[in-house]
Amino acid sequence: MIIIRMMGGLGNQMFQYALYLQLKALGKDVKIDNYYGFRDDEQRDPVLEDMFGITYDKATDAEVVDITDSYMDIFSRIRRKIFGRKTKEYEELTGIFDPKVFEFEEAYLNGYFQSDKYFPDKGVVEQLRREFTFKPDEVFTSAESWELYRQIRETESVSIHVRRGDYLLPGAIETYGGICDTDYYKRAIDLMVSEHPDAIFYVFTSDKQWCEENVSGKKFHLVDTREENEDAADMLLMSLCKHHILANSSYSWWSAWMNDSPEKMVIVPKKWLNNKPMDDIYTARMTRI
Repeated sequence: MIIIRMMGGLGNQMFQYALYLQLKALGKDVKIDNYYGFRDDEQRDPVLEDMFGITYDKATDAEVVDITDSYMDIFSRIRRKIFGRKTKEYEELTGIFDPKVFEFEEAYLNGYFQSDKYFPDKGVVEQLRREFTFKPDEVFTSAESWELYRQIRETESVSIHVRRGDYLLPGAIETYGGICDTDYYKRAIDLMVSEHPDAIFYVFTSDKQWCEENVSGKKFHLVDTREENEDAADMLLMSLCKHHILANSSYSWWSAWMNDSPEKMVIVPKKWLNNKPMDDIYTARMTRI
């Protein structure tokens, strides 16, 4: 059996689920552990079922304990002290695609697996495109959302994702900070306008003050849907934009991926993280600056 440890926010869980489908397509016996990755994370929960109605095979506590050799009885503790842990855990250390992940028959996969190389099967991609879909009638409840929906569909719309907030906290800023700065967004906007002079920019962020000071102008709209399920509303609206300027965030990565238009332009930072290589998170459709 292969068990995938689900953890992180919405975008991370989407990557882990994509790997789950790929392994199933390869004929593997695979389940998802949707407990231990959230046990000590007060900010996040498993959300794919609530967000998309997605279900998957869930690993039991006994299956996770067995595959990671986490038995707590006295004899197991003594054995581990003497002989070491006999875990089947595979820990992803970088963002570089590792084809070995497809070869396991028994493993506990601990990582984010942020690359479309982890789901190359066309059938899997088609299923993801069906399942990672929002119906506007089920997401939008406010007049603001419906007006944005209309504008985005009728203009040369460009989504800009600005993620600050949690990226600036101690423990996170060392990994994510200083990459998508003012200079990055200025260069990305200039490049987008050079390719699409009629571009209208829709800015998605939780840091509205910073965006008003740094990413604003006559052709810019600071998005505020006033929806209770803001994650779903924003991701849907972002995916409907014609083009995209991404933050170094799996949330905006998937928002752009959900737009399958051959005409789209996707601009991304040339570096994704500060502390490990992430070359394989980039797709052939992306322009790195």
